[in-house]
Amino acid sequence: MKRHHFASLVLLLFTITTQAQLSDIARIDYTYLPEGDSNIEYHRFRALFNFPIKLKEDTYLLIGLDYSNIDMTFGDDFSTFEKATLEDFQLLDLNIGYTTKLSKDWRLGFRVTPGVSSNRAIKKLSNRDIVFSSDLVFIKDKKKDPNVRKPYRFIVGVSYSQNRGFPFPLPFISYYRKFAPKWSYNVGVPKTNLQYHYSDRHRIKLYTELDGFSSNIQETIQLDNNETVGSINMSLILSGLQYEFHFLKHFQFFARASVILSNSVNLRNTDNETIGSLGNANRKYFRTGIRLKI
Repeated sequence: MKRHHFASLVLLLFTITTQAQLSDIARIDYTYLPEGDSNIEYHRFRALFNFPIKLKEDTYLLIGLDYSNIDMTFGDDFSTFEKATLEDFQLLDLNIGYTTKLSKDWRLGFRVTPGVSSNRAIKKLSNRDIVFSSDLVFIKDKKKDPNVRKPYRFIVGVSYSQNRGFPFPLPFISYYRKFAPKWSYNVGVPKTNLQYHYSDRHRIKLYTELDGFSSNIQETIQLDNNETVGSINMSLILSGLQYEFHFLKHFQFFARASVILSNSVNLRNTDNETIGSLGNANRKYFRTGIRLKI
């Protein structure tokens, strides 16, 4: 019973990882956006791990690292600046999370994430490469309550990140319910989905979510209009289908194909004002990876 209680609490803590709303101990994934009509090809490799530490009864600390390498390839249409400056990005975040029980039904989750986001090697950092993220949520979890006929979980709070495609405060809302033996849904921001539990090992998920990244540009770029580029921001709204295969008890393979409903790749000056766009014609999005979950 103690083991299952611990796992449940860790799952709650991991839900405050707002980019994915997932309960990952570790994950490796790869994202690909083909060039299409946009003249921009996008590749992202991401690896993360999280380690929970029990401080006292019903109170836990989470320590983790989240690393991404992003490679963007530009077509011949982009000839007004040095394209190599925008082709390689490094993102590294340190996750520090905390959760404690407030009452019989409610739990507090808090996370701070200092990190770096730059288009050059991490060893050449400056103050402008440093980014910060934070999340504060309140959680009510009835997924495993035997007295609840239709299990559910409700999370509400606020999330802020300088390191994603939407660098401003966002509400964090997540309502999960399993409404039939093989069906469940999750409604909220930044992710909504409808899931079919084909079996204990196979699941299919229809989802809509936010994605993207922001990064500093160490060596500023001068555009033809004499504007100086100091950072880049990519923001996506996706909708698609995901397949999950659960194996070896705690491992999961996943593969997703998405349609990009909204896509912007903007250049910003050192005051974080948009001064140019690199196009928004990408419409296909693919991701695959492996997770280790409790």
